[in-house]
Amino acid sequence: MTMICTAAWVHGQVQGVGFRYATQHQAKLQGLSGYVRNQDDGSVEVVACGESAKVEKLLDWLRQGG
Repeated sequence: MTMICTAAWVHGQVQGVGFRYATQHQAKLQGLSGYVRNQDDGSVEVVACGESAKVEKLLDWLRQGG
């Protein structure tokens, strides 16, 4: 089991629509740690740490638009 941490920035309509909450929920379902926070430019920063396969599942979820 390989543990990793990764950061991702999500752009688009992601502030004010519950995106951070939904992302935190998905991360918790995978047993990941980290944080999700709004950025001044309107994007959202996601930092996720945990088993590499589970982090990748979260990244796939983000790529599909959350």
